[in-house]
Amino acid sequence: MAQEAPGAGGKRPLEGRGRSLRVLRALLGAAAGVPALALAAMVAVLLVEAMPAIRYNGLGLFTSGLWSIGSLYSQPVRTGGVLHLVGAHYGALWLIVGTVESSALALLIGFPVAYGAAVIIAERLPRPLAASLGLCLEVLAGIPSVVIGLWGVLVLGPFLAHDIYPELAKLPDVPVLDFFRGGVGSGEGLLTAGLVLALMIIPIIAATSRDLLRQVPRAPKEGAAALGMTRRETFKAVQSRWIRSGVAGAAVLGLGRALGETIAVALVSGSQIQNPSNIYDTMTTIAATVVQQLDSALTDPSHLAVRSLAEVALVLLLITLAVNSLARLLVRRSARDVALPVGAGL
Repeated sequence: MAQEAPGAGGKRPLEGRGRSLRVLRALLGAAAGVPALALAAMVAVLLVEAMPAIRYNGLGLFTSGLWSIGSLYSQPVRTGGVLHLVGAHYGALWLIVGTVESSALALLIGFPVAYGAAVIIAERLPRPLAASLGLCLEVLAGIPSVVIGLWGVLVLGPFLAHDIYPELAKLPDVPVLDFFRGGVGSGEGLLTAGLVLALMIIPIIAATSRDLLRQVPRAPKEGAAALGMTRRETFKAVQSRWIRSGVAGAAVLGLGRALGETIAVALVSGSQIQNPSNIYDTMTTIAATVVQQLDSALTDPSHLAVRSLAEVALVLLLITLAVNSLARLLVRRSARDVALPVGAGL
């Protein structure tokens, strides 16, 4: 009996520890599922709210650019079982085009600048200066979008319209550069929106790329230098290949920010639901339209306007998911033949 007591007493702490580990594992598993549940809940809520608009708008949402709430002085009528105002028509073609164009323009402008800044900060500058510029990047990333939007509409837009755009409009009259010709407007439009979005995504891409470059081990770099490679050749052969999947992920983060940006784009885009005739012309995006049309949509007694906004919000969510899925595929493919610290599991 004296020998069994220690054994029995020793089992209880082990059993208690095992039970605690199982509870902790279950809690961590539940926490890991929260993001997926939140995403599924958002999709479900938008889908339920947008279902009447989906039935009413059909494929016309993607083929038409006319967005009209209809006559507020008329009594709501039913078409196909959906209550709506007379003359109501919701086409999101130009909203989708504006969203894609402005985001693509932001990435085209912002990515080379951000990546170049990251390389210079991480590889070329003295450590004190690099730390100061890195702090500036982090501060810039934290500036509220409404502040950047106000700066864009009050300072950047007028400066571009008066001093930069007139010179760009003088580019040679060739088919490739036709988009730069025409009236330059007052500084609100597609190019200004793209530049403002580029400014907003540069800190995200640059800071992430800088951190990735700092994580590259010294041994491969020193080995490349020992083989007689120049600093440029070492960067191309070792560092750029080591971080390329992580940089692709950073670019997707920036693109996601550009796709969903609302207030800044609403301030500098001109907020016109139309196809821009040139790169300076006014336009709008899905996110900006949702925030600008919500007040008037709430006055629709048939509630179809709000449901149509939910439908375009669902379209924006699906575009964002598609872009992220494509980026993950590209990241996995680029990471197959290189042993990266941020490999295929990014």
